[in-house]
Amino acid sequence: MKTIQVFILFILLLSANTFYSQNNTMTKEVQQETTKLKKAVDNKDESAQADSYYNIGETFFNNGNFSKSEEYFIKSKNIYEKLNDKPNIEKVSRKLAQSQEKQNKITPAISNYSRAAQVNFSKENRAINSNDATRLSTSSPELKAEVIQSNIDISRKENEKGDLAAGYSQMADINIQQRNIPKAEENLNNAYKISKEQAAPQQALEINQKLTDFYVDNKKFDKAIEAKKKVLKEDFVKKNTEEKVNQIQELADIYIKKNDPQEAVNLLKNAYAIAIEKGHTLEAQKSVQKLDSLYNVSENTDASMQLYRDFLGKLPILVSKDRSLVDNKILEDTEERISQLEKEKKLKDELIRKKNVFNYSLIGTLILLLGLIGFIFWTLKKVQIKNKKIALQSLRREMNPHFIFNSLNSVNQFIATNNELEANQYLTKFSKLMRGVMENSTEDFIPFQQELDLLQNYLALEKTRFADKFDYEIHVDEGLNMQSLQVPGMLVQPFLENAIWHGLRYRTEKGFLKLSFEKLDHHLKIIIEDNGIGIEESKKQKTQHQKTRQGRGMKNTLERITLLNDLYNRDIQCKIKDKKNEPGVLVELSLKTVFSNK
Repeated sequence: MKTIQVFILFILLLSANTFYSQNNTMTKEVQQETTKLKKAVDNKDESAQADSYYNIGETFFNNGNFSKSEEYFIKSKNIYEKLNDKPNIEKVSRKLAQSQEKQNKITPAISNYSRAAQVNFSKENRAINSNDATRLSTSSPELKAEVIQSNIDISRKENEKGDLAAGYSQMADINIQQRNIPKAEENLNNAYKISKEQAAPQQALEINQKLTDFYVDNKKFDKAIEAKKKVLKEDFVKKNTEEKVNQIQELADIYIKKNDPQEAVNLLKNAYAIAIEKGHTLEAQKSVQKLDSLYNVSENTDASMQLYRDFLGKLPILVSKDRSLVDNKILEDTEERISQLEKEKKLKDELIRKKNVFNYSLIGTLILLLGLIGFIFWTLKKVQIKNKKIALQSLRREMNPHFIFNSLNSVNQFIATNNELEANQYLTKFSKLMRGVMENSTEDFIPFQQELDLLQNYLALEKTRFADKFDYEIHVDEGLNMQSLQVPGMLVQPFLENAIWHGLRYRTEKGFLKLSFEKLDHHLKIIIEDNGIGIEESKKQKTQHQKTRQGRGMKNTLERITLLNDLYNRDIQCKIKDKKNEPGVLVELSLKTVFSNK
């Protein structure tokens, strides 16, 4: 007899590592989440990876495998913390704390309840998590009761049935500690009712077990039996034959404690028959062991021997029918797949890290190279700008001797005609003009008033020389700010000189020159209009030598305009054309208006 028992126990112990209660639904849920996890890893979607870990952890939690749920909740939390996803940090920290509390890991549970309160997703969640941390931290029953009641009130207000059932169950523990039996019974019944209503079978079974244990501890065997029979009638037990066998075995234990071994034997035979029929090996083994103990007490050796023979004979078929073995194998393979995914992810991350180090080094080198190239271009740009400024300055200085040469020719003419008085007057005006030109010769832009004074002096000089050839008029828009408006110095003078020397002086009758300055939006418009012989007629009257020699003043002016546009982006535009319906030339200049900060 003993040899058979030892042999059977040996077989069962060999398979003890793989025989554990596991339903098919949980296996499918874990498989589905593993598929999602692989997709998330392939897509490098860390948020989705954390979600899958959380869902796997919750599946284990809802099926009472708290050590596994803790493992996956930790993985999920680590990713959420990395992403700083506060709502999900709060959610997973609380679940992790509950898994640890179920395993009596109080210190880490307190830490995770506190972390859930710290991220403060909502005022209510912060209060509930803070209360749970306090509940586990304090040794005072009164303070425990206070924070549990606070959680019950919040859960009822927020309609959180799972937390509400847990609150009633926790309050019952305090009632038991305080020997308040009626209140403990009331709270456990409330907890059981709520968990059953919200379709949380695992929680309902835990609360029912706590209730029956409470009744047994207080020698209320009939109430314990009533409570256990009540749970046997629930749909979530009737539909799960494995759980049904467990509940029948627990009911038999109550009858044994009540000292009613015969009823216990009947219940265990029923449990054994269901386990054999449905292929629940572990549950059948437990029933055999319990029946054997009862038979030994009553010294019913034949019944015990017959039971073990029956079990041995049915064991091969039982094992082949046991779905939990298949589910467990699938679950083991699935978890191995998850482990492999994590290893592959670590390997990929390491490869990516090394690749990134190389890429960053390459990028750093390229940035340095681009910086060097940029510095070279910047230096070249500065040199170009400096060269353009030198060229601009050179053009301005070239204008001075050109202007002086033309003016001295005029003085020479006055002297040649023995007109000493006019020569002296001319030199006085000329020296005043030259002083103004020289004072502004170093600046690319001068105040408009100064430019206007220089042009007035120049026209006065030319009028002195060609008194019988032309009259002139200067018109200035009243909207122009004479002092703050900045214009290029001596830019207009060459156009005036052209009008006088190549147009007006060839007229048989006295001509007219008009100089206008107008404000047009954000531009200054300069119009030079004469009624001289015009561009085409002037070309005809030029000698062969004059045709081959380009006017230096006009050439310099156009080059200055190009350089000023390049350097200062003043958008200077120049149009020179013969008038259409009358003799003469029309020159139009426009440039952006820029004002001095002085």
